Amino acid sequence: MTRVSKGLDRKRYVLRSGGAQGADKAFEAGVVSTRTEIMLASDNLPVWTDVFTDFFHPNPSALKDYVRKLMNRNAMQILGKCGSRPVDFVVCWTKDGKESGGTGHALRIANYYNIPVFNLKNEGALHELKEFVNGNPKNTTRDHTS
Repeated sequence: MTRVSKGLDRKRYVLRSGGAQGADKAFEAGVVSTRTEIMLASDNLPVWTDVFTDFFHPNPSALKDYVRKLMNRNAMQILGKCGSRPVDFVVCWTKDGKESGGTGHALRIANYYNIPVFNLKNEGALHELKEFVNGNPKNTTRDHTS
């Protein structure tokens, strides 16, 4: 993931991340520029993110306050701080290669907006990401699992 983010940084992509341990930190480690937007659950999150959590989370009423903030932060990672600047694509890793865990919330939002998702757990995803970034998206397939 660090190597992937180094390549994307060289192509002048901006990294949006949630600052979490694991994949987020690995991606951040590869960025040598200052082109990052790190959204944290401790930030003052805009009200619009609550609407997205209520709509996209399978059981929003069961979320404890901090977990809700994490889900709200995930919406900002996909749609930007104001909710109007969606990412070009998502690169992630989930343990089952599907829309699972907290990352699954972000992936449901991305899929709703037809944003390509490259889940590196899945075989071929790295190749598809390279094709997409290099301008050959006809060879890519989207991760539509749920």
